[in-house]
Amino acid sequence: MPAASRRITPVLLSGGSGSRLWPLSRKAYPKQFLSLGDEQSLIQQAALRTSDAGLFEPLIVIANQEHRFLVAEQMRRLDAPVAEIVLEPVGRNTTAAATVAALLASERDPQALILVMPADHVIGDAPAFLDAVRTGAEAAADGDFVLFGVKPTAPATSYGYLRLGAPHASVAGVFRVDRFVEKPDLATAGAYLQSGEYAWNSGIFLLSARVFLEEVERLRPDILDACREARAHARRDLDFLRLDPERFAACPSVSIDYAVMEHTARAVAVPAAFPWTDVGSWLALWEIAPKDESGNAHRGDAVFERSRGSYAWTDGPLIAVLGLDDVIVAASGDSVLVASKAHDQDVKGLVERLKRDGHGAATQTVQVHRPWGFYQSVHSGERFQVKRLTVNPGAKLSLQKHFHRAEHWVVVNGTALVTRDGEEIILRENESIFLPLGCTHRLENPGRLPLNLIEVQSGSYLGEDDIVRFEDDYARS
Repeated sequence: MPAASRRITPVLLSGGSGSRLWPLSRKAYPKQFLSLGDEQSLIQQAALRTSDAGLFEPLIVIANQEHRFLVAEQMRRLDAPVAEIVLEPVGRNTTAAATVAALLASERDPQALILVMPADHVIGDAPAFLDAVRTGAEAAADGDFVLFGVKPTAPATSYGYLRLGAPHASVAGVFRVDRFVEKPDLATAGAYLQSGEYAWNSGIFLLSARVFLEEVERLRPDILDACREARAHARRDLDFLRLDPERFAACPSVSIDYAVMEHTARAVAVPAAFPWTDVGSWLALWEIAPKDESGNAHRGDAVFERSRGSYAWTDGPLIAVLGLDDVIVAASGDSVLVASKAHDQDVKGLVERLKRDGHGAATQTVQVHRPWGFYQSVHSGERFQVKRLTVNPGAKLSLQKHFHRAEHWVVVNGTALVTRDGEEIILRENESIFLPLGCTHRLENPGRLPLNLIEVQSGSYLGEDDIVRFEDDYARS
C-alpha cells in the first residue's frame, strides 16, 4: 500500500514519575494529566493532534496501571477514538512500550505504521506537526525509522541531540542521522547550537511496526521475547488490556534510543518546523510563558515586586515575590516549592529526599482521583473528617458499607441518587442525608453535570481501608 494512502496508528506513552514539576505534578498525577495553560490536558492535546481520521487509525495508549481510570476519563471527555489502553504493571522504558505497541498494531495490520509519542509534550503548531508526519511517512513505509529533530533555540543541556547527515536518497525533506548525543554539557550544547548541524531529539518516532520488530529481534531479542510473552499472557480488565506482570517485569528497562536507534542503520530525521518542548522542568514552563517587562511570568494569583526573571505558579494561595531574581515559586495543594532557576534540574532529587523522609506529598496529591471522580480532605480532627467529593456525570461509587464510621452527605450542586439499605433517594442542591454506621449505601450522579457534595465522617476509625464493597462498576469488589 502506498505511504500516502496508509493510515498511521498513533501510540501515546503515558508513564512518568511526576517529579520534575513537583509539587504540581506527582507520581499519582503526573504532568500529562495537567492543563498547563490550555483547556485540555497534555495527553488530551496529544490525542487531538492525531484525530484526523484520514491520516490516523484509533489510538493505542500505553499507560501505568495506576493511572488507568485517569487515562480512560480523559479520553472519554474528548470522545477520542481509542483502540486499546494497555496497562504496564511496572515501567520498563520506551523500548518495551514501543515493542508492545508494534506487536498490537501488527496484529491488526501486518504493514502498520506506528507514531510513538510521549503524552506529556507541548507542540505549538499542530498543522506543522502533521506536515512533518506526512513527510516522514514515505520513509517509514520503506522501512526507515523516522525521528523528528527540533531546531535548537538555546544551548539546552536537558535534551538529547541528533546530528543530521546526508539527504535521504528518495524522500525529500528527510535526512540520515549521523550521530546521537545524550544531554551534553553547556559548552558542547553551545557549540552544537552555533554549528547548525544538530537538532534536539524530540523523542517522537514514526516506524514500520514489522521492520521495528525485526530490528528489536536483531539488537535486543531479550526485550522482544519478554514483550511477546507479556502480550501473549495479557488479560482483559474492563476496557483495558493488562500485560502479564511477571513476564513484563522480566523485560530489561532501556530507552529506544540506546537499544535501537544508536545501533541501527535505519535512523533518519525530519527537521521539524513546529515549536516543541517536553515541559520537563519549571524553567521550561517559564520559557514558554508570556512575560512582563521584567521577565517575570506566572499562572494563578501572583505579584512580583523588584524581581526579575522569575516564575510563579499557584492553584490556590496568592504568591508575592519581593526582591528576588531568577527564582521559581510553586504552590499546589499542600506543598510549596521555592527554588533558584539555576537548580531547576535538581527538583527530581529533592522529591527523592522527600520520599526517603516519609512525606506523603512527595507522591500523592491533595485531590485523590478515583474512576468515578475525586475526593479531597478539607479538614480532620479527633473522630471526624470533612471531605469534598466530585462525581463525574453518569458515574457511581461502589455499593459499600463501613464498620467504624457514619457519614453525612450534603449536596452542593448537581443531583445525587443515593442508595441506603435498599431505598433509593434523590437529593438536589442544599439537601442532605445521614448514613448510619453499618448501613449499605451507594452514591450515583444521574445528571449531565458534575455532582459536588460535602461528606462529614464521624467514628472511631476513618481510614480508607474501612470499606466492604458489594458491587462495583470498576471491578474493585
